[in-house]
Amino acid sequence: MKRIVLLIIGIVFGIIMYKSEAASWFRIYEMFRFESIHMYGIMGVAVGFGILFVQLIKRFNIKSVDGEPIKIAPKEKSFTRYMVGGIIFGLGWALVGACPGPIFVMIGAGFVPMLIVFIGALIGTYIYGVLRDKLPH
Repeated sequence: MKRIVLLIIGIVFGIIMYKSEAASWFRIYEMFRFESIHMYGIMGVAVGFGILFVQLIKRFNIKSVDGEPIKIAPKEKSFTRYMVGGIIFGLGWALVGACPGPIFVMIGAGFVPMLIVFIGALIGTYIYGVLRDKLPH
């Protein structure tokens, strides 16, 4: 039952991303060229909801779907690692026109070339897993 609920949540999230054009390569391209505020508005709303939900989780001790308490790790103070990671993530996003969430939405919408991006993301994740212990964290 829990998996069905999570599947429904994922499908609804994908529909919202598709209908809001958050998974549109053209909208992402406009964002990186500073030609439209559309994507920045979507991200701003997402950050606002994120702040709201984190505060609700902290104040009301909301549990996960499994019934376990949600633990929020303390904020780390490593500016360099966040900058390097953000630059790598942003470059990848700009080059392929999608971050991880929209990859699935675009595949679901029938954009077959995104399968190449998905395979690349899997390979990159695997390489990170292999090199994780050797990387500075």
